[in-house]
Amino acid sequence: MSVGDPVVLTAVEARVLGALVEKEITTPDYYPLSLNALVNACNQRSNREPVMNVSEDDVRRALNNLQDKSLAGHARSSDGRVAKYEHWLGEAFNFSRAEVALLCVLLLRGPQTPGELRGRTERLHRFDEISDVLSGLQKLVDRDPSLVAVLPRQPGTKESRYAHLLCGPVESIAMPATEAPSHRDSSSPDQQFDNERFEKLEAEVSDLRRHVDELDRKIHSLLG
Repeated sequence: MSVGDPVVLTAVEARVLGALVEKEITTPDYYPLSLNALVNACNQRSNREPVMNVSEDDVRRALNNLQDKSLAGHARSSDGRVAKYEHWLGEAFNFSRAEVALLCVLLLRGPQTPGELRGRTERLHRFDEISDVLSGLQKLVDRDPSLVAVLPRQPGTKESRYAHLLCGPVESIAMPATEAPSHRDSSSPDQQFDNERFEKLEAEVSDLRRHVDELDRKIHSLLG
């Protein structure tokens, strides 16, 4: 991939890339990831929209394509006993920590408002003010080519949503006028806080379970 060339990823490639970025920050002791850990991260039910069910072969193909685009591949520091994988997003784009966090959450959860992004990036990077989120988004919009775009505001909403462009142009996904707002998107600040706190706890439980599985495999390997 040459500097300035547009990046066009498939949905699985975007999920693999986003999962690698997320786990590097949230679980650094277990990064780079084994293929099994990466598949689990891609299929995680928390902090993923939509939830996917990709196979090892799907992830292998995505990694091969990402390696061709110099975005991810075999970990360069791997000891060779177990294949591990890492992303190279920083080398490709020279992002700030704020830009990495925003793009990661957009890759994993699709179009979102600045308010949603501020809450959902908390484990990756803390934004003190909503203006800091908007500043980070604008930097991604101003890239050449742009990596993020603002979508038309939906009827009855106060905030516009932002979407990444790594999978190509994004069409606005409008909510039907007769559809009631979902529980997650409640306009109540207290409800939004509760939802984000629940999602954070759910993600932490998922990470702990994965850590236990990794330790269990290591113990069996040593005893075997």
